[in-house]
Amino acid sequence: MKRAGDREVPTIPRRIIYFIVALIVLSPVIVLAVLSIMAKKPPNLGVVNGRLAPCPNSPNCVSTQAIDADHRMDAILFDDAPDQAIERLKAAIRAMPRMKIVTETEDYIHVEATSRLFRFVDDVEFFVDRKAKTIDFRSASRIGHSDFGVNRARMEQIRAALGKGF
Repeated sequence: MKRAGDREVPTIPRRIIYFIVALIVLSPVIVLAVLSIMAKKPPNLGVVNGRLAPCPNSPNCVSTQAIDADHRMDAILFDDAPDQAIERLKAAIRAMPRMKIVTETEDYIHVEATSRLFRFVDDVEFFVDRKAKTIDFRSASRIGHSDFGVNRARMEQIRAALGKGF
């Protein structure tokens, strides 16, 4: 201990200070990683009577079938045959990093999109309406409240990847 005037001032070893700082800094990262691992696939995925599940009240979801402007995006229109449109859509999905097609039927595709840093999973769904020649979609985070616009940006990126004439 060092002396400051007549009293002794205790000192904390630097390694203990570094450990405490590291613990404070890493705690949120550890909590986010655990939340990411614990997030389960939602039970409401899929199409029921031509409808995808509605978005929750939180801002971490976008859908072409949403009623409110905060969650709403326009459906993707296509001119070619539905099977060709689906193949083009799947090619666009495969070209994007950290996106994995999990479920695929004749008119439905479920994709898991994983974030780079914390490995959060978002569920992205596509429903092809063959008669209307549209692709409806829903992109939603499994956990959290805000996604900082990630789901909307992802869907705009897919729309752009499909290009004109789609």
